Amino acid sequence: MKTIYVGNIPFSSTKQDIEELFEKHGEVHSVKFINDRISGKFRGFGFVEMDDDAADKAIESLDGYELDGRNLKINEAKGRKPPRQDHRGGGGGGGGYNRNQRSYNSNNRRSYGDRRY
Repeated sequence: MKTIYVGNIPFSSTKQDIEELFEKHGEVHSVKFINDRISGKFRGFGFVEMDDDAADKAIESLDGYELDGRNLKINEAKGRKPPRQDHRGGGGGGGGYNRNQRSYNSNNRRSYGDRRY
């Protein structure tokens, strides 16, 4: 079974519309639309699961297919990148205010306004 990425889906489309479009090329096992985590609104792309041969036929014939005025972007879905395991922390601080220098300076150099009389 292959997972197919379907991008540039019109916001007016439903899962049933996409399923019917792909069923012309073989059995559709599932259709999933991706929604925004915060707003819950449809993001304009999703995934379709089909058998390998049917998926290849669907990708070949439907990539660039116009649906409600939008050209669909269709290709085999790539796996998610694994999360980074080498968390090394952030960068260090860059100096700050030093009472003795009386200026903001990241190094211990004196700036023009630091003259002591």
